[in-house]
Amino acid sequence: MAKLKLRGKELRKIGYEEGKIIGLAINVVYEHFRREPHEWALKMLEQVRLRPEAFREVEGWERIAKELLGEQEVTAEGGQYKLEQKAQDFPMFGEKQIEIGAKDQMFTAMRLPVTVQGALMPDAHQGYGLPIGGVLATENSVIPYGVGVDIGCRMCLSLYDIPTQRLIGERDKFKNMLGEHSRFGFESFERPMDDPIFSRDEFKYVKIARENRDKAYKQIGSSGGGNHFVEFGIARLTDENNEFGLPLGEYLAVLSHSGSRGMGAKIAQHYTKIAMQKCRLPKEARHLAWLTLDSEAGHEYWAAMNLAGDYASACHDHIHRRLAKALGEKPLARIENHHNFAWKEKLANGKEVIVHRKGATPAGKGVLGIIPGSMTAPGFIVRGKGNFQSLQSASHGAGRLMSRSQAKRSLTGSEVKKYLEQQGVTLIGGGLDEAPMAYKDIHTVMANQRDLVDVLGEFYPKIVRMAGDS
Repeated sequence: MAKLKLRGKELRKIGYEEGKIIGLAINVVYEHFRREPHEWALKMLEQVRLRPEAFREVEGWERIAKELLGEQEVTAEGGQYKLEQKAQDFPMFGEKQIEIGAKDQMFTAMRLPVTVQGALMPDAHQGYGLPIGGVLATENSVIPYGVGVDIGCRMCLSLYDIPTQRLIGERDKFKNMLGEHSRFGFESFERPMDDPIFSRDEFKYVKIARENRDKAYKQIGSSGGGNHFVEFGIARLTDENNEFGLPLGEYLAVLSHSGSRGMGAKIAQHYTKIAMQKCRLPKEARHLAWLTLDSEAGHEYWAAMNLAGDYASACHDHIHRRLAKALGEKPLARIENHHNFAWKEKLANGKEVIVHRKGATPAGKGVLGIIPGSMTAPGFIVRGKGNFQSLQSASHGAGRLMSRSQAKRSLTGSEVKKYLEQQGVTLIGGGLDEAPMAYKDIHTVMANQRDLVDVLGEFYPKIVRMAGDS
């Protein structure tokens, strides 16, 4: 069945006036009635416009009706909130390796009046608001800073039937491929590839997305700075029952890590500001301000967040398509998963909640993902076990052992270069803050989440490109 697609001109034709009501109406239909026939949706929208008072209490249509009637939505937003006196209990996986700052932030999150359940992953470290590696389930509310600034940041791995020895024998050739077919930071391609993402209605009806569409077009297919990378390496499949139907052994592989670029950051900043204005919390919790999903701002953020996540996926698709063309091969398999996102999910007891994974990998039963180590330590191809104690989540990497400033103070370029050479890894770009010594031991992290994921294989980086080489 084709997906329902509405246009603003169709709504104007049935009497809707230009403005936010059109965007609201389209978003409501997409959320509640996407599987219904096109003509039925238009007929219902026309009925709501003609008799909004009859739809004030009708599930799905009530927001449009109240907007047409000029009624203020009655929500819990717009006030001062206190934290609960006692934090709810939550599990910490690998507690001994988690710094006190991350624990303190999670304790604060567990005192929010909207919190239902939480967990801390073994790679956890201090961030802003929710700690990196924090997973939080809330009731009918989304926390923009609980999602994070880099909305939809993700991992993507492609496996190829190419002899892995070529990474050593033709190292310069593979280095040049990364230089030619990847971009970082403020760089972008002179001729970006087009993508269906840019025809999405959110770019018309969500103002902050519309304002950043041109920038998003220029940046598509590129990666951010910081810990983002594109690398060639060797993948080893160790589970003969892998979902790819591939034999055990080694495969040349491409692994990328990046997110939604400037557009995602603008969306996060915009809606965090709105949330903090509407939901005033004590100082230690101010970045955990939420938007209820039945509010206009919450609904807008949810649409914008999903757009940013799909845009991040499109960026990775472009990266891997460019490199596949350069390699002259089609990948045998591709695995992709995202973190820094919020999902509508159900708990073990069936209760529907919003699960925020800020730097945590989805690990529902049978769900595949990639958990990287560092540029000299292996990453892991994993299959989720669906453990509800962790809110069906796992770590999103090794996690930082040193803060960025600490790494810059403690390490020297010469010692990092020597260590990389000893490990047989070629680095293009990167800074001291991303040195492998700045990260936790990935083997310890994986040992602390045996109850959360099964390991299908490993990935060993060989040629790594990050921001900073230009």
